[in-house]
Amino acid sequence: MRVYLSTVSRPVAEPPGPGPRRRRLALVSGNVVALGTVSLITDVSAEMVAAVLPLYLVLGLHLSPVAFGVLDGVHTGATALLRVVGGFVADRFRRRKLVAGVGYTLSAVAKLGLLLAGRSVPAIGAVIAVDRLGKGVRSAPRDALITLSTPPEALGRAFGVHRAMDSVGAFLGPLAAFAVLLVVGQSYDAVFVTSFCVAALAVVVLVLFVREHAPGEPAERPDEPKVSVREALGLFRAGPARRLVLAAAMLGLATIGDGFVYLLLQRREDLGLRWFPLLAVGTSLAYLVLAAPLGVLADRIGRLPVVIGGYTALGATYLLLAGPVEGWPLIALTLTLYGAFYAATDGVLIALAGPVLPARVRTTGIALVQTGQALAYLVSSVLFGLAWQAWGPENAIRAAAVAVAGVLVGTLLLLAHPTRLTTRKAPR
Repeated sequence: MRVYLSTVSRPVAEPPGPGPRRRRLALVSGNVVALGTVSLITDVSAEMVAAVLPLYLVLGLHLSPVAFGVLDGVHTGATALLRVVGGFVADRFRRRKLVAGVGYTLSAVAKLGLLLAGRSVPAIGAVIAVDRLGKGVRSAPRDALITLSTPPEALGRAFGVHRAMDSVGAFLGPLAAFAVLLVVGQSYDAVFVTSFCVAALAVVVLVLFVREHAPGEPAERPDEPKVSVREALGLFRAGPARRLVLAAAMLGLATIGDGFVYLLLQRREDLGLRWFPLLAVGTSLAYLVLAAPLGVLADRIGRLPVVIGGYTALGATYLLLAGPVEGWPLIALTLTLYGAFYAATDGVLIALAGPVLPARVRTTGIALVQTGQALAYLVSSVLFGLAWQAWGPENAIRAAAVAVAGVLVGTLLLLAHPTRLTTRKAPR
């Protein structure tokens, strides 16, 4: 079966008639809601740990900025290549839910691993790598299920709703960590145990409510050939997919990581340590409010302009951290712009990629896009840590803002022309 794919730099126009009108009334499919619920619960667990980890590593274990940059890069990038393996396995056996479930389980177990690691930095790094391995394995199958559960013209909306639900968890997670620390004092172990229990609940919800095959997608037929390595590698020969992966890697180089942003805010405003987890709450609140509206906007005006706008907000965030604004205006503006960056880029970039990638290897293609970003993020975290140590935090963040501007120019050159994200016929 073959389908015609139009450019995803602008949304596909809906034909007139009562059918599309009824489809617009149904915001998203049940599978998207179920996956959003799993992500919501998982993010409560993940952000509980993420909210206290910079303090634990930098102030508790006295890590240097370079060492923190390495661990922060490992947190996202070290297991990036295994995303592609997970994506290929999910495509070959059409077991996206199973592969995603393995990833969610690994991340849950890693929370207990933090208890066993104690104050050993190498052990903590290994546990963080396992946690990110879980995230890497699950992300592409989950996002592929969203694209296959949604008509192409509504992908921005679907990812916006999913990311909005995800951001509810990101909003609640630091609050939960804050509450645990208020009750038990500076006991990071209590945060880790609570985080594990929440993560285990997410795995249960995935097993019970997420469908393996999206509506309208037939189960695998015995006579249907399995996806081969050669077919998956063929994505690199497709111009649109290759451009997307390269652009995603460039954009990853412009991202320095949440921990650095929040540490810079904490240093500039001399915030008390117990308030540190609430910085992530502010970002998540902006993300929560903006994710769905920006997803709908991306379907209407084009997904690429929304992504570019998001990275513009990121550059403005970096400039604020090195600028003259101080006090609560600085905190409010920084967290709002940072949340807007995530809302405009996280799901919208995958919505941009989805229609370009053939359905049979879509999970692998999404994994390639995510891997490009993650590997670049690993590099950028280490480089920013080195820049912080060599030049000081203010000069380092100014250099990061310049990098954002350069990356945006490169991304526009790669993707701005409509024909560069167009494929005539793509096999399903």
